[in-house]
Amino acid sequence: MTLPEVDPDRLEDEWLADQDVLANLAENGDKPEIVRAIDVSFRGDDESLSDLAAQAPSFGFSVLEREEAEGETFLFLACEQGTDEASIRALTLKCLQIELLFDVEYDGWGCTAETGLIH
Repeated sequence: MTLPEVDPDRLEDEWLADQDVLANLAENGDKPEIVRAIDVSFRGDDESLSDLAAQAPSFGFSVLEREEAEGETFLFLACEQGTDEASIRALTLKCLQIELLFDVEYDGWGCTAETGLIH
């Protein structure tokens, strides 16, 4: 499958938001090289989200859940990776490509800080 080109301005806007998340993780002692589950979310109509859920494994994601909130439907997916800048940039690009392919709206990513210490 050929992935669509993403508007560079949109990618840059998302990267600015990503940097805030990465800064928050760093403040909490995150070690970016530690691979962990990262959640991503998309919102859209039922049919588009169902199509995405069916294809999620081909993009390296597992389906976590679907959720209705304030009249909108969200699909939460997960992947395993680190939080270094290159990995997060690649994740964001992939999610924006998925947004275009499935006519859904990418709603961001999140994870817990991993310090390498046992909790």
